[in-house]
Amino acid sequence: VSLEAGILQALDMDQLYSAPAADTGAQYLLPVLGEAPSGDPPDPKTCSPREYLEYYVFPVLLPGLAELLHEAEKEKCFEGKRTKFIASDFLTEWLYNKNPKRKDESFTELFSIPFVKDWLKDHPRPPIPLSLILSEEEASLVIQSFWRGYRVRCDSEIQELRQWQKQLREEKHITKIVKKFWAKQEAK
Repeated sequence: VSLEAGILQALDMDQLYSAPAADTGAQYLLPVLGEAPSGDPPDPKTCSPREYLEYYVFPVLLPGLAELLHEAEKEKCFEGKRTKFIASDFLTEWLYNKNPKRKDESFTELFSIPFVKDWLKDHPRPPIPLSLILSEEEASLVIQSFWRGYRVRCDSEIQELRQWQKQLREEKHITKIVKKFWAKQEAK
């Protein structure tokens, strides 16, 4: 089932129509993606919350949510429990770039948006876990290289070499000698 078909199947007709107004028998259709309802828009400061949502919020937000679902599908968010995709970040970036006041400006990445920069100065994010950043192929390479290194370090000859290097460092104070050497080099 395609994404659009899944969305349309999930909505039933009762959800598309509002409850009839008490004084009139009219029903209002929610706006189609990207379109404001027909008729003159109400005054945003005096209209009801429902009218405000239908005329000013939904025509902007619904296309963004549709794009969010498409992007989440591309990022394979519906296949696993954990993902690096952050829906609020995507929606913030999408809404900022689709703002009609910015239509002549170039695309701006999330972390270059001024209010996002200001927010992150005061509220830094923890780093994303490596398990979410790496692809399966990259993760397998990291695991394989660690395992190969571990197996090599278990070899008795390598253990002997490492013990000798450790003793040499301790007895000869190699770190001090190296620091003196670099101090002389920098003095030249």
